[in-house]
Amino acid sequence: MKRSWVSLAAVAALAVGFTGCDDDSSSTKGVKATKVEFIGMAAPTTHDEMASAYSAAKVRVYTTDTDYEEHDLSYNTLFNIKDKVGTNPHQAGQLYNAKMEPIMDPMGQPALAETPDGNSLLNVGGNLYMVSHLEYDWLLSDGSKAWKVEGWYSRMPMNMLLTSISQNSETGMLEATEQKAMDFSGVDGLWIPCFASQTPWNTHLGSEEDYDLYFTAGVSESRTQAGIKALSEVYFSGEKTANPYHYGYIPEVTVTKDGDYDIVKHYSMGKGTWEMAKVMGDSKTAYFGDDGSNVGLFMYVADKSKSLTAGTLYAAKWNQVSSANGGSANLTWMKLGHSTDAEVKGWADKYTFSDIFEHLAEVDENTEIPAGYKAIKAGSTSIEYIKLIDGMEKVAAFLEPRRYAAWLGATTEFNKMEGIAANNADKKVYMAISYQQKGMLEDSSFPVDDIKLPENYCGATFQLDLEGGVKDTDGNAINSDYVATHMFVPEGLAGVEIAADANGNTCHVDKIANTDNVTYSEKMRTVFVGEDSGTHTNNFVWAYNIDTKTLSRLASMPAGAESTGLQVVDNMNGHAYIMGNAQHLADFTKTTPDALKTALDPKIDKFNAPFGYIGGMPGLK
Repeated sequence: MKRSWVSLAAVAALAVGFTGCDDDSSSTKGVKATKVEFIGMAAPTTHDEMASAYSAAKVRVYTTDTDYEEHDLSYNTLFNIKDKVGTNPHQAGQLYNAKMEPIMDPMGQPALAETPDGNSLLNVGGNLYMVSHLEYDWLLSDGSKAWKVEGWYSRMPMNMLLTSISQNSETGMLEATEQKAMDFSGVDGLWIPCFASQTPWNTHLGSEEDYDLYFTAGVSESRTQAGIKALSEVYFSGEKTANPYHYGYIPEVTVTKDGDYDIVKHYSMGKGTWEMAKVMGDSKTAYFGDDGSNVGLFMYVADKSKSLTAGTLYAAKWNQVSSANGGSANLTWMKLGHSTDAEVKGWADKYTFSDIFEHLAEVDENTEIPAGYKAIKAGSTSIEYIKLIDGMEKVAAFLEPRRYAAWLGATTEFNKMEGIAANNADKKVYMAISYQQKGMLEDSSFPVDDIKLPENYCGATFQLDLEGGVKDTDGNAINSDYVATHMFVPEGLAGVEIAADANGNTCHVDKIANTDNVTYSEKMRTVFVGEDSGTHTNNFVWAYNIDTKTLSRLASMPAGAESTGLQVVDNMNGHAYIMGNAQHLADFTKTTPDALKTALDPKIDKFNAPFGYIGGMPGLK
């Protein structure tokens, strides 16, 4: 789907001396650094600090083993969801139907999403654009929570924003100059776009979490029906019934120099609760973050470099080595199937869940399970008894990859799998597990219990080691040199549980809690982590140097807010950036003391959710 927008970027950029912003180590601007060291900041202590998005960290950029320049970092807001940017007549957080008409809430006020998430800051032919997600709607205009209002919808259809950005070539400061909501009607709309990544060929990879559109056989169908109802009545204005198999895919957004854009949903990457997908350095191998309970680890290998329209989908088998230090395992891979976007889209148009699987709707201890049925846990904490219908293997592989993976014997015990980051130089992947709970613990209710780890409700960031020459479990070669074969938690990347402190933190405040967004800088040799924590009163952005194992706090978000939208830009016209947002402000943890909530609540505008970045660094050549 292609939509046109005549950009004002060039005009605005000239006004501040913008000369082109490649994220390119060959740029004549920037510093040839030997190493980068972050000097972390303390956790916030005052109420004003706890109510703010800010950075008081520093960075040292070394040019020799001993010579360095030290720079102060700062958090800078580009715009918030209440702002009108450029000629956009609507606020940035406004939601739209399929006709691009603004959606109103039950009070007749604009329906705004207070949830900035994934970002891609892209240089396209010298013009700078940012593609950004609005993840879900949390609050109505009167401050009430949407899902608690009788007769209203628990979720809204969502959208992305395309923002033109100018850069001050001297200071590096960025400014949002023009903006437009993106039209997803050509791909049936968009549902819960979460984290995002950028491809090696300079496009934006979004996400769709299919929480409300994932049919849970015999357990709870009401949530699925509610999602379909919202899409049908709100997005399609009652003129079309939404199809749940049209959602839960990886959308790719290609932006052109003049601000046109093209949107494609990659059906061949399979349907899931995708936090995001990350493409490796070969431009064809991708790993997924599958968010939810009892989920799988998936890998996609495209047929052609720089094209995600056809490929092979695999699911991992966790072969545990140890439960110590967060856990470790060797990974093997089961091939689910090969297909194309067009073929899978055709199946999505044609088939329903009952065409793919038979299921037992009600099962108790007295039920005799018929022959041919298997007990699985896949996307649910409950056991499902399903039977694959003959001839539907390929359809199941892409429309129901999590269930099909469980059917074949792959591991569907991961919990809250979030962001994925790539270290291509060392052939490593970093993967967030926000809460190490549920299926990741020893659980005899699984037919085969692969993951047996101690509980850590503070979560951990895992490292996956990649290799070439790997065969799948059927003995067939996997056509990738980036196949994960070993998985473990590096030193310093596991959260640490504590008794609740004075501010209600139940994970150590100087350790990462509930890792969510992760991104990696090759030039800084650093993993950046953003928290989505119910165990830290303030969520933080962290830098973890993979060589020194040093962990540094770079920024703090307003109390109750999640840190989102991380993207590191090593060198853009002589300046480096760590893009980052905050969402659902003042959504306090269960353990935040009432007195602290009372003090902070009037200081935080829940509708002031920012899109922004950490700046102050020189670009790295």
